Amino acid sequence: MKTKLRTTTLCALTLIAGILFASSSPAADQMTRLDARSGSKMRMEGTSTLHDWQVESPIITGYIEVGPNFPMAPGQPATPGKVEAHGEATIMVRSLRSVESDGKYYSDGMDNKMWEMMKLPEHPKIIYHLAELTLKEAPKGKEDPYVFDSKGDLTVAGKTNQVSMVVKVYPLGDVKGEPRFKISGTIPLKMTDYGMTPNSIIVSKTGDEVTVKFDWILGKKTAAAAAK
Repeated sequence: MKTKLRTTTLCALTLIAGILFASSSPAADQMTRLDARSGSKMRMEGTSTLHDWQVESPIITGYIEVGPNFPMAPGQPATPGKVEAHGEATIMVRSLRSVESDGKYYSDGMDNKMWEMMKLPEHPKIIYHLAELTLKEAPKGKEDPYVFDSKGDLTVAGKTNQVSMVVKVYPLGDVKGEPRFKISGTIPLKMTDYGMTPNSIIVSKTGDEVTVKFDWILGKKTAAAAAK
């Protein structure tokens, strides 16, 4: 009798735990993975007593996983609110190169000083971990973006800070046999918040504030695309 009671109690507890877990997070098969594709770009802009400066990287690797309420097609109806999401984006510090305002290459000297400022040998990567995504505004037209508030952790030069920023999601439709997306954002940062010395990037004194802008291209691999 006691054995039967213990077995019944254990089954009940297991059932309750399963229900609670299912209600607190979506099942793995409900999450959609979007992986980085070519065509991405990150640009960092700053000022100095001599002139404004900017550096760019053409490569952003990583992925995000999103829940079923993430817009997967242009013009898809969406209700403002939290979207289950997590992911990681990575930029190799050595991929950052100095450029003129028109995008033409600037100089090796500035590249080397910038890499030194960002502590390249010890910390070769800029890493962003997405922790939270909330739909703020649905598009008014088919070509307009979905506007999200996002939160995550940004690591630069070995220092990690939590950051919040507005990002715009553009479902691009089918490209090369798979759904593609562009996620764009802009965020102001301070070098000193990441342990970097502002005046070490070029000979003239630079400002502490920089602006980071990015366009991240992602795709959802389909069975048809995987077979190619």
